[in-house]
Amino acid sequence: MVAKTKSAPTTESFPYSNRELSWLEFNQRVLDQALDSSTPLLERVKFFCITNSNLDEFFEVRVAGVQQQIESDVVERGLDGMTASESMRTITRRVRRMVEDTYRCWRDELYPQLAEKGIRFIDLKKCSPTDRAWLGEYYLKQVRPVLTPLALDPSHPFPQLSNKSLNLIVQVEAEKNGELGQHLAVVQVPRVLPRLVRLPRPDGGLDFAFLGMLIGHHLKDLFPGTKILDHWMFRVTRNSELYIDEEEVSNVLQAVEEELHNRRKGDAVRLEIEKDAPPAIRERLLSQLHLTEDDLYVIDGPLNPTRLMTIYEGDHSPELRDAPFVATTAPALRGVTDLFAAIRERDFLLHHPYESFSTVVEFLEKAAEDPRVLAIKQTLYRTGGDPRIVGALMKAVRNGKQVTVVVELRARFDEANNILWSQRLEDAGVHVVYGLVGYKIHAKMTLVVRRDDDGIRRYLHLGTGNYNPSTARLYTDLSLFTSRPEFGEDATNLFNLLTGICQFQDTRKLVVAPFQLHDRIVDLIDRETTNATRGLPSRIIAKMNSLVDPEVIEAMYRASTAGVEIDLIIRGVCCLKPGIKGISERIRVRSIIDRYLEHSRIFYFENACQPQVFIGSADWMPRNFFKRIEVVFPIDDGILRARIIDEILALPLLDNVKARLLKADGTYQFPKIEGDAKPVRSQQQFIELALKAGRRGPRTRAKANQRPSVEIRTKPVA
Repeated sequence: MVAKTKSAPTTESFPYSNRELSWLEFNQRVLDQALDSSTPLLERVKFFCITNSNLDEFFEVRVAGVQQQIESDVVERGLDGMTASESMRTITRRVRRMVEDTYRCWRDELYPQLAEKGIRFIDLKKCSPTDRAWLGEYYLKQVRPVLTPLALDPSHPFPQLSNKSLNLIVQVEAEKNGELGQHLAVVQVPRVLPRLVRLPRPDGGLDFAFLGMLIGHHLKDLFPGTKILDHWMFRVTRNSELYIDEEEVSNVLQAVEEELHNRRKGDAVRLEIEKDAPPAIRERLLSQLHLTEDDLYVIDGPLNPTRLMTIYEGDHSPELRDAPFVATTAPALRGVTDLFAAIRERDFLLHHPYESFSTVVEFLEKAAEDPRVLAIKQTLYRTGGDPRIVGALMKAVRNGKQVTVVVELRARFDEANNILWSQRLEDAGVHVVYGLVGYKIHAKMTLVVRRDDDGIRRYLHLGTGNYNPSTARLYTDLSLFTSRPEFGEDATNLFNLLTGICQFQDTRKLVVAPFQLHDRIVDLIDRETTNATRGLPSRIIAKMNSLVDPEVIEAMYRASTAGVEIDLIIRGVCCLKPGIKGISERIRVRSIIDRYLEHSRIFYFENACQPQVFIGSADWMPRNFFKRIEVVFPIDDGILRARIIDEILALPLLDNVKARLLKADGTYQFPKIEGDAKPVRSQQQFIELALKAGRRGPRTRAKANQRPSVEIRTKPVA
């Protein structure tokens, strides 16, 4: 039974920021890392690529959604006070400024600085005869066989160009029916080939040619008997949201596969084209794609710059990167030979990527091999098909264990990969199910059932991040290992709900969306409000990716008005407006964009000097509260709870190097460093703590969790 929701607040009832504009401010903070001269050069390139990749997804999902609102018959103002058309106009202006800043960063800073460091991009018109010959041979052998020139004329309709594909529109002069005339054609740059072609250099030098430019240089080969007048590169972005009504389909897997096929054919939402393309060419493409001038972005730089990640990859140029850091086993688990015995004795908390995710994989591998283990149940959202995780599940089946995996096929932009490895698991004998009708499975949970000497016991891993060892090296997340019976009972009931036919059963420890989480979060906030009005200690600290839900925002405004000090650490979208007198003046919001992607969700409530800490998979967004299966859970162990409070939350609140503070007008600014205050970069502090711990041997549990303490419970951090 899903918890009832209250009616949404009216536009006039409280301040609320536009979600899309807040997201664009987040992407600006990512771009700021590329613009920051103190960031190593290749790391700047990485952030430049991420900025553009983020913007692609923004158009595929968010802009497409706003455009669909405009096309609908419903005209109304959102909580931000704007209609969909007003929002779209504001979004377009902001995106144009961002695109201009992004490519200026490339032209004026990254491109010339890369050349100074020996990472160059070859101009085919100016390259040496040796390079021209090598590239010509590469074109003939590797590129030409997969190219297909497509004429544009009455007998050749405009092709269905794939989403985010790079294309050339070519203008040729040719004789047809005895008359000389101008004609157009399209050549798609093949995705099966690397977008950057690295030239051979005996000294290991890094010289590249753009594949699109290489094709453009050899167009005469594709159109023999014609005169090539000119060519221009362009790129189309399409609506990529999947629309699947599970209640209307008999086979979810088949439905997702069909929708993936349709994704490449979605309605166009953006056209990017080289700046030299004449107006007639732009108009022709806009007309064919059913777009307007508002959807056109003229690019002065490389189209599809996300492919520039090629120059970031590999083991070259360490001096142009962040200092290397390799996480080691958490101190509390160092020297542990029997992981199950250790978890029986106490709970363990891991802080990734500062403490190795390999312990989570090892937990699964040991469960697969242990003859005492009877069953393994796991939720998988984005695993990347990691061979150790998938291999452990397959091995467990071969070892006679009952293995059940709840797969979320619709993890955005990971659907095809999820289908592939879920079918491999099924072929190996794993029981694969696709969750609960109408809800995405976003919870991060592994349950191991084991026959111990004193009876059946359940061992549980709960996390804030995906079961993906690759992203676990790049995302900040938390993992909890526990064998507490009440946690195990809740997890068992939840898995039964996901795989069987039953009603949701109330839980003792796990807080589950869409059944409980929204009401529980609002109640926890309201409790702090009540405590503040009674003169009792009250405080809220919440760390998450996004804050959008109107009721939660309104509850925090009530808490602030009552006197509750609130600190929010929100990486991305934040629709709450802090610092408004009489409404949110006790609320501070900061965002940290740094080497690692801040991904953990942590919620702290002072509770009149009896603090409670929850972690889990859910952001405070309507989709997480009402459209997903999410799990949030308390940290009951006092030592682990203290570590979260006094280290994992405290250091980000002190960050004055990579943190940005949200202002009431929706913009972000650096915090002021006043007086004798020292610069604090929280992620670097976490690395240093991990390195110090790594130099020590195994420690007792208490010593393993000793950390520098920062008082955050009652004193707000400015």
